[in-house]
Amino acid sequence: MRKEITAIFLRDLRMEWRQPHAVGSILLYIVASIFVAYLGFKQVVDVQTWNALFWIIVLFAAFNAASRSFSLENSGRRIYLYTLARPEAVILGKMLYNAFLLTVMVFLGMFIYAGVIGIAPLEDPDWLALGVALFLGGIGLAFVLTLISALAAQSDNNLGLMAILGLPVILPLLLILIRFSKNAIDGIAWSANGTYALQLVALALLSLGLSYILFPYLWRE
Repeated sequence: MRKEITAIFLRDLRMEWRQPHAVGSILLYIVASIFVAYLGFKQVVDVQTWNALFWIIVLFAAFNAASRSFSLENSGRRIYLYTLARPEAVILGKMLYNAFLLTVMVFLGMFIYAGVIGIAPLEDPDWLALGVALFLGGIGLAFVLTLISALAAQSDNNLGLMAILGLPVILPLLLILIRFSKNAIDGIAWSANGTYALQLVALALLSLGLSYILFPYLWRE
């Protein structure tokens, strides 16, 4: 199982390396969204607005990134994967790859966002808690959206179906992320803020467990 998961992860990584325009388009979307936000706001001084605006940009970039997990797999390639690896290894490998991709995207997006919009609201933040929020946010979004992408790939209109299925599932995760990162920016102690981190871990593990159980039945179709 471990070798199969590693093979799926490296395969997706090589496919991205051969098509750098795909990742470049996601980064371009992030930069363009941040620049449009800068033109509209110039400088955001309110913590809630600064925080929510960042996660809105990340959310739609994550949809664009995760939607490609299965939409690029044609029927012949799926049959080939079906003969090579167990379905559990396929979904876990893709979830780990998307977690890697989205985590890098989230941290890079925060760096660009803070550089363009400014860090005026960050007076005395808890950098460790903010880093944990970004890390868990990237992993949580990747796990949830990979499962939704697998479900949507069974439909001809997979992008539209992914949006319909994804938003209700993503909303609880997004609300926790916004509260967690806002508390980190405000410098609230871990004793009051650690609950949100545990909730994010629980949602990520729940998505992982559901994918492991349900994806084999979906893969057989």
